[in-house]
Amino acid sequence: MCGIAGQFVLNGGEADADLVGAMAERLRHRGPDGEGTCFSGPVGLAHRRLAIIDLSDEGRQPMANEDGSLWIVFNGEVYNYLELREDLRALGHRFATATDTEVVLHAYEEWGRDCLHRFNGMWAFAIWDNRRRELFCARDRLGVKPLYYTLAGGSFLFASEIKALLAHPAVGRKPNDRMLATFLAWGVADHTGETMYDGIFQLPPAHSIVVSVEGAGEPERYWDLVMNAAPGGADDDAAAGRVRDLLTDAVRLRLRSDVPVGTCLSGGIDSSTVTFLINDLLRAERPESVGDRQKTFSVCFDDPRFDESRHIDTVVAATEVASHRITPDTEGLWEDIGRLLYMQDEPFASLSIYAQYCVMRLASDEVKVVLDGQGADEQLAGYIAYQMPYVRGLLRQGRVLAALREAVGGARHHRSFFSWAIRQSLVRSERRELLRGDAPEVLRYAGSLDEVLAREITASNLPLLLHWEDRNSMAFSIEARVPFLDYRLVEYLAGLPLDQKIRGGVTKYVLRRAIRGLVPDAVRCRMDKMGFVTPEEVWMKDELRPHILDLFSTPEFSRRPFWDAERVLQNYREFLDGKSEYSTEFWRIACAEVWLRQFD
Repeated sequence: MCGIAGQFVLNGGEADADLVGAMAERLRHRGPDGEGTCFSGPVGLAHRRLAIIDLSDEGRQPMANEDGSLWIVFNGEVYNYLELREDLRALGHRFATATDTEVVLHAYEEWGRDCLHRFNGMWAFAIWDNRRRELFCARDRLGVKPLYYTLAGGSFLFASEIKALLAHPAVGRKPNDRMLATFLAWGVADHTGETMYDGIFQLPPAHSIVVSVEGAGEPERYWDLVMNAAPGGADDDAAAGRVRDLLTDAVRLRLRSDVPVGTCLSGGIDSSTVTFLINDLLRAERPESVGDRQKTFSVCFDDPRFDESRHIDTVVAATEVASHRITPDTEGLWEDIGRLLYMQDEPFASLSIYAQYCVMRLASDEVKVVLDGQGADEQLAGYIAYQMPYVRGLLRQGRVLAALREAVGGARHHRSFFSWAIRQSLVRSERRELLRGDAPEVLRYAGSLDEVLAREITASNLPLLLHWEDRNSMAFSIEARVPFLDYRLVEYLAGLPLDQKIRGGVTKYVLRRAIRGLVPDAVRCRMDKMGFVTPEEVWMKDELRPHILDLFSTPEFSRRPFWDAERVLQNYREFLDGKSEYSTEFWRIACAEVWLRQFD
């Protein structure tokens, strides 16, 4: 896990060492263990190292092959690097290090761009091919690791984070009005290749791009997800067994590390499953990266509506892990939010992100790598709102009785959620009238369940959550690993019929069967959905109140073209007075205002 940056001068000039160095410096938090640069005519590559595999100096980057014809800067982990290294040795390749980076380099040397299909992991890398005079950049299938780029001053610039690109004086000087308006209206970001900075783009997940002296080509997709639309048909026991086997092996691979590994434990089904699987592997295989006793990291709240301590206690009692917990101190909340926004680079849609930030800060005192349950909800229909498109899809297929059973099951298990969701839908619709400008409509739950899940995984939700997790973890020089996004498991879950995801109103059906006997029923059979949430509404009414009122009352705020400032302030005061319900539009507007002030 590291930070990478680079420049390719397209007009035949020399790369700018000062610029590349400044870009790398802005990524210091991603790699405090070392730095390196290399320059070859028009190309300059920079790397900030977070040492995870092969801690020796031999693992430094940029790294070259034997004859110096290829140079790489790599961010991420290829977990099956040991197996790939043996394959490459059999083909005649020699290795000077124990790193996965060198495996990636030789894999490209052997298989060219097709090497991407052989990797199991998370990555963003750039390879300078001196023979072809091309820069080859690629990002992992699900977009766990980021890669941003822009064209400025006759150069192609790339980096792990937007802030590094801003080192160039001509980059990122205006907001992308359309993306910002869409974020304000619908709460989405990272759903396209555009960013909220005009002229800065991200390489989409599962894409690569080739840059030559003729310019940057179009990003090309090398992997796609095919979602099964069938309502049923799979054998329950066989499906559950296969899910457990695949997930166990995904966790096993993600324990490969030369530094300590811990676990983020929210108390939900997904992170609890990872915790129990690690404990099983600890007894059976004793991975050195975990140590004698697994360490878990959790956030707790004084308000019982948001606290999951009782579920965390259940997991801790059953596993005897070393539990580390933190309760966010709201006294420094506003200052923390300022640093959080700097780390994220772009405004974020809710304060739920802050709980994860606090967990990563806690973990940084003990470990350098954490595993968590990210990605399970989007694949297994874990969000309760997914039940609506499931019923809709069944009705479209003429399966009226099945749709009725699902509607009854959903109401039985989640009646309070649907009541809240209906009220919130009305409130949010009214609050969108506070906004100005044309924002493309983004309806996350439109279509049938298979369509919704495919969109959620590849565009509308998971990429945004992965953005948050990457920046939250790297803010404290922590590598976050996500076993539910092992591509083998992702492809298998996508191929399962929809009733393996929701059945009778029960979400994550196949996973709940898969972990029977592993995870206590008190957690396995939970029907509420929380995760690393925060009491956003409480904070916006109390601790953050003076700051938000101040923001909404300034001349700068009133001049923005994105909202009706007078009505926003009036609506916020009505909420404070208890005359209207809370909705996240208030936070999105406030966060966008703080972010916009960097352009003033």
